[in-house]
Amino acid sequence: MMLAGFPAGTGHARAEGQTGEDIPVEPVHVLAVFPHDPSAFTEGLFYRDGFLWESTGFSGRSVIRKVDPATGEVRAQARLPDGVFGEGIADWHDKVISLTWKSGRGFLWHYPGLSRFGSFTYSGQGWGLTHDDRDLFMSDGTSCLRRLDPDTLGQRGEICVTANGEPVSHLNELEFVRGEIYANIWLTPDIARIDPLTGHVRGWLDLTELEEDIAATDTDAVANGIAYDAVHDRLYVTGKYWQHLYQIERPRY
Repeated sequence: MMLAGFPAGTGHARAEGQTGEDIPVEPVHVLAVFPHDPSAFTEGLFYRDGFLWESTGFSGRSVIRKVDPATGEVRAQARLPDGVFGEGIADWHDKVISLTWKSGRGFLWHYPGLSRFGSFTYSGQGWGLTHDDRDLFMSDGTSCLRRLDPDTLGQRGEICVTANGEPVSHLNELEFVRGEIYANIWLTPDIARIDPLTGHVRGWLDLTELEEDIAATDTDAVANGIAYDAVHDRLYVTGKYWQHLYQIERPRY
């Protein structure tokens, strides 16, 4: 997403009556810092087979690319069709599934070659995308996540996200991490850790320290991008136009 005129880090989702003593807030503990393309308007991110797979936005220059996480080097890249704004991506077996913002169209790509072989449609907007071993989870900017069949891409349910009984809106980039859905909250430095069965926020990750380190002057340069290496238990985060990719410690509670 983008919305010129709104400053990055305008507040915390958890500052709007959505936090309490029962929902822990954890500042990030940085384990390593890697280069990230500062021209990338990051909209989707996941880790697989030693590489980051990243989707970037803007109509006419949206791409999906394979990136070496250690160096930031782009190893392969595919361009989305003109006229669409790239958004979230997720892998499912031998394919990559990508969303677009307002066009109501998604695309299917061969993994790992990134050649496009199909498309699908959906109502409303597309924001973030991730999966567990059964379902895709899709955000659309609201407080509810859509649960999709990863083979048919039809919707088969939804998860409405709350913290202390209050809806948590602007759910953006998503990642499934050890039984939880992590979600960037657009225009904030917050990541919500969501119970996929109940929709309740179990905890918050506060990326304020990283936003301060980036020291971005562009109003669209917000935190957006979560990737998890399940094999080595490594958690990565970045943002739009961020010059760094951070490996951070995963919460243990």
